[in-house]
Amino acid sequence: EEIVAFPLYVEAIRFAFHEEGMIRTAVRALTLNIYHVGDIYVNKYIATTPHDNYFLNLVKFFRDRCISLNGLVSPTTESQGPESTSKILSAVDEIEDNLYYFSDVVSAGIPDVGTLITDSMLKILIFPMLLPSLRTEVSDVKKFSSVTSLYLLCCILRILKIKDLANTVAAALICSVESFLPNFEAKRLNGFKADHDEESHVDEESHADDEKLSETLDSSSMIISIPSLSTSSSVQHNCLHSASVLRDALISYITSGDDMQVVGSLSVLATFLQTKELDESMLDALGILPQRKQHKKLLLKALVGEDTGEEQLFASENCTSKDGGDGELNIYLQRLKVLDALIGLFCRTSISADALWDGGWLLRQLLPYSETEFNAHHLQSLKDSFTKRCNQLVEEQRGSWPDLLIQVLCDEWRKCKRAIEASSPRKEPKSILFPTKKSSSSDVMPAESSFAAGETMYERVKVFVLLHQLQVFSAGRSLPDQPPILPPAAFPEISRAKSAGLNTIGPKLSTELHLVDAVPCRIAFERGKERHFSFLAVSMGISGWILLVEEWPQKPNYGTVRVIAPLAGCNPKIDERHARWLHLRIRPSNLPLTETAKNAANLKLRSKSLVDGRWTLAFKDEASCRSALTMVQEEIDLQCKEVERRLKPLLSAEI
Repeated sequence: EEIVAFPLYVEAIRFAFHEEGMIRTAVRALTLNIYHVGDIYVNKYIATTPHDNYFLNLVKFFRDRCISLNGLVSPTTESQGPESTSKILSAVDEIEDNLYYFSDVVSAGIPDVGTLITDSMLKILIFPMLLPSLRTEVSDVKKFSSVTSLYLLCCILRILKIKDLANTVAAALICSVESFLPNFEAKRLNGFKADHDEESHVDEESHADDEKLSETLDSSSMIISIPSLSTSSSVQHNCLHSASVLRDALISYITSGDDMQVVGSLSVLATFLQTKELDESMLDALGILPQRKQHKKLLLKALVGEDTGEEQLFASENCTSKDGGDGELNIYLQRLKVLDALIGLFCRTSISADALWDGGWLLRQLLPYSETEFNAHHLQSLKDSFTKRCNQLVEEQRGSWPDLLIQVLCDEWRKCKRAIEASSPRKEPKSILFPTKKSSSSDVMPAESSFAAGETMYERVKVFVLLHQLQVFSAGRSLPDQPPILPPAAFPEISRAKSAGLNTIGPKLSTELHLVDAVPCRIAFERGKERHFSFLAVSMGISGWILLVEEWPQKPNYGTVRVIAPLAGCNPKIDERHARWLHLRIRPSNLPLTETAKNAANLKLRSKSLVDGRWTLAFKDEASCRSALTMVQEEIDLQCKEVERRLKPLLSAEI
């Protein structure tokens, strides 16, 4: 028996690309129910012409969504406002929904449909549009920005778990394209266009290609052959001795790309690494076969009596022929090139901490056990970069946020250890599309702002923690759960805090204090409402406060705490014209890291609230003003010295 007509299905797919999203969702739900029935006659009807054109049109529809996303991303990579961010997220959701639908269709197991979707995806989108856009050279052949292409490749490979698709994309990165692509795809991939395409635009080219594909693609003949790296010496030569422009482009983005390109390239490599459908020979040729799999492969070879001795150190299962020495050497060199790129990434100063953490995760995946593949140059580069980060952290010990420095260090140490030891990357692919630049709020807050200083401190700590952990890792040791920081010192018997009657908890509002070291002053928090206080600066360990105390008339030299502000970052300065005035910058007690570190667009909405307070204290004479200034400086010095003491083991050059 054969199905001659299936009106429900035919009518449903007519509305598959309706402008209303709910209608498209209903059509997809209906078609998936039909595909999963499992009837051989229904499957045959669905997979034969003209009904199989539905799947080709699905890929074209998906390609159009990708083009729309690229239009949103490309002009907004530098600065994304809330509106553009919302549009990008909406487009990303639609693209991922489409891919999950493709995945559900393929999982139904209808003969030839999986092949049809795979080959249509390759010939309509990946070969002519995504892969050429990875090239670092400026070319009018590029249809997408490199960032969009990197994101789409990650998404497609993560969601569409198809063996042929994953291996073909990997082969396109490592082999000469002529060995497995038709001529017109090969020309486009290498950066050239056919003569009749020279003056056409994206839409015209897409339309011409659609017509050509509609005529030539069918479910029974669409097979793209992946060259076997283990059987053909000529293919081995083409793959391992070719320019490998696309593979090298990924490495180039890591070593010299901007922040988004670095994250994108690392995400693509991480995606390949986690794609179970990808052959290990492809991972080896890409230079990202994990060390544990290399060791397992060498052990198996030794057990079956293949190559022995040190020749096995860098051998690859895709280069087992007797004359495959060049292949073995080139695979080793590619692996070394990836490692060189990652080490070089950790030495770059213009890349965000988040991007560097992604690189740290990839390095731990490739070399999970020991330092055996780090050469002297790698170790020296890591040490030099770590020394620079140590110097930056030394600056932060006397910066605007020393009181929070140890807390942030401990928090980020745990987060970094968890991130680089995780089984999968900590971020979704869509993070590629959003800038994570250092000082993302620089256009919102002035450079002298304590918030800008706090953001810088936060970035420096994250990078320092990563490099410290890489130093430990490169030495072949396991990472401790906590950084090596000394415990707090005992509460000193002689100090302004002790003289004022403070306990180890610190000052609280309405606390009674002894005003033995306080200096009388005046300040107006509202126009025309001047108030009299006693000014006192105190420190206890790594904490410190500026206190305004209201003296009791009935009990001289004692008073109640009315105002408390952080001591660190107050930047005391006597007014140039009025020597009795002391200016103080008042920063918040806690740094709003969630707003400053995550999204500059949200930060701009709150820019007015991220402003430091300013106090101007008036003293009775110049001597009193200088006395108050000296008191603040001395307490800040005590506070910073305690931070330095506790962090001394962490900043030691010997790890």
